[in-house]
Amino acid sequence: MADLRNEINRRRTFAIISHPDAGKTTLTEKFLLYGGAIQTAGSVKGKQTDKHAVSDWMELEKQRGISVTSSVMQFEYEGYCINILDTPGHQDFSEDTYRTLMAADSVVMVIDAAKGIEPQTRKLFKVVAARNIPIFTFINKLDREARDPFDLMDELETEFGIGTYPMNWPISCGQTFKGVYDREKKCILTFSTSHGGRERLSAIECDIADREKLDGVIGTDLADELCEQVDLLDGAGNDFDMDAVRSGKLSPVFFGSALNNFGIEPFLESFLKMTTSPLVRQTISGEVDPFDEHFSAFVFKIQANMNKAHRDRIAFMRICSGRFQRGKEYLHVRQGKMIKLSQPQQMMAQEREMVEEAYAGDIIGVFDPGIFSIGDTICEPPLKVQFKGIPTFAPEHFAVIEQIDSMKRKQFQKGMEQIAEEGAIQIFFLPDSGMERVIVGVVGMLQFDVLKFRMQSEYGVGYSRMDLPHDQIRYIEKCPCDPKNLTLSGDTRRVVDVRGNSLLIFPGSWAINWALENNQGLELSEFNRW
Repeated sequence: MADLRNEINRRRTFAIISHPDAGKTTLTEKFLLYGGAIQTAGSVKGKQTDKHAVSDWMELEKQRGISVTSSVMQFEYEGYCINILDTPGHQDFSEDTYRTLMAADSVVMVIDAAKGIEPQTRKLFKVVAARNIPIFTFINKLDREARDPFDLMDELETEFGIGTYPMNWPISCGQTFKGVYDREKKCILTFSTSHGGRERLSAIECDIADREKLDGVIGTDLADELCEQVDLLDGAGNDFDMDAVRSGKLSPVFFGSALNNFGIEPFLESFLKMTTSPLVRQTISGEVDPFDEHFSAFVFKIQANMNKAHRDRIAFMRICSGRFQRGKEYLHVRQGKMIKLSQPQQMMAQEREMVEEAYAGDIIGVFDPGIFSIGDTICEPPLKVQFKGIPTFAPEHFAVIEQIDSMKRKQFQKGMEQIAEEGAIQIFFLPDSGMERVIVGVVGMLQFDVLKFRMQSEYGVGYSRMDLPHDQIRYIEKCPCDPKNLTLSGDTRRVVDVRGNSLLIFPGSWAINWALENNQGLELSEFNRW
């Protein structure tokens, strides 16, 4: 039991979130460098001549220079076993990000120093705040022109309703950026563009009361400004409170430059000390302690065709308690069957390593022959639980997708079903229509581009697409007649989901009201599921 407790205590599992292009994937690469997991950091820009980011493994990500699917990476650093969940920044893939956040124990929020809080950051924060998990903020790109740091702190507190505590403080920005002042160690980490992120920087011990030394390091004018700002922080800022950090009420803030590898190592070291080991998890019937000796996990992501050579399908599981052992049988709660988790592996983006055991806090991938769904719980008897909190979101865009080549009917059907099971799209059927013509619903329009790319590259199938004007969807909970006899507006469509539930898609809220007013006894319910 001592070994189990020690292994779980050294786990740190966190997600990195941001608005697109804030530097999230670059920060992830630098973490991996320090952990020795990679030798050189890859560019995340979409140029053929660049080395691409390890965490952006899908071919479309390399072409576009954005993350469109969550990546999982594990590495060791100074005695910690770290699981990083790198999430898509683009809002069109927010559903994947929301699910991935359910697997994290803490969150690193990356913010562009010039832009501050952006819409996608705001949306993601709300999901994080609902779980009261620790939130750490990295304000990036200080080597470029940036907003006033006090304004950024105020925006964080006002927008998110949490306290902030700057762990370090920037000394100017852009062309005159000199580095950061570490408030805890009372030293200065100086910035130089000449090292370009190729070396670890040594801190210069310098108490800001020692003006002669401070003036020599950063110059008189910047020294005056730094002393004034630090006095203001010490006098009027929040006090550091570890309990508030652990409960998500106070966010430690760090300034730096991920691209230039500046401030990353101090941030990583402080973060690992402050963040938590695996947390207690909520189930429908109560709580599960991570130190419970019985294994339990839930599926938060399914990804097909990560390995082009094998055309396989991987279910990602967050281990919530105990220890996983390869070859042992566990209970698939939804199916009520004992199963062996086949080919258990841990990830470095698309690179895999077979594992014999794993512990609470770890993320493992297992081969999925088609038996897993997002939200499934796997556990070791006598434990039998169902974990809470895997969200499903209502599609906001719809299109009719129709296969072109009738000779590829099976490939079309398999591709659509597998990608839908991953949660990337949602499929609906037209009554009395076959699988060769379906309605696909997505949260963001860019998901249609990913669907087209993947159907062509992974399944060898092309199709035609006709966008629909609909943006609302509702379940039919109670119907006064056969659904096909409902009185509906001309553009309202009746569809059926993969589980046989009847739904209606509407071109606007007015059409929902019209349907309710003209069908006495009709009851509709929201699509979102938490």
